[in-house]
Amino acid sequence: MIWTIIIGGIAGWLAGQLMRGKGFGIIVDIIVGVIGGWLGGWFFGQLGIHIGSGLLGSLIVALVGAILLIWLIRLVKR
Repeated sequence: MIWTIIIGGIAGWLAGQLMRGKGFGIIVDIIVGVIGGWLGGWFFGQLGIHIGSGLLGSLIVALVGAILLIWLIRLVKR
């Protein structure tokens, strides 16, 4: 659980930096990163891609998922 929060926070912060230019705040970054991790895991599973189960693989999957989540939120807001 602690690793999920840490990886989610890092992934959410990175996604916020890449997609918006700044983060959303630590709590929202963690939430976006954790939900993005689940979304990224599902997305990569649907494509049949396995990055790995280590720290770096989890971070990449969560980052991609968080970026997709931010993109979807922006798409719905328009």
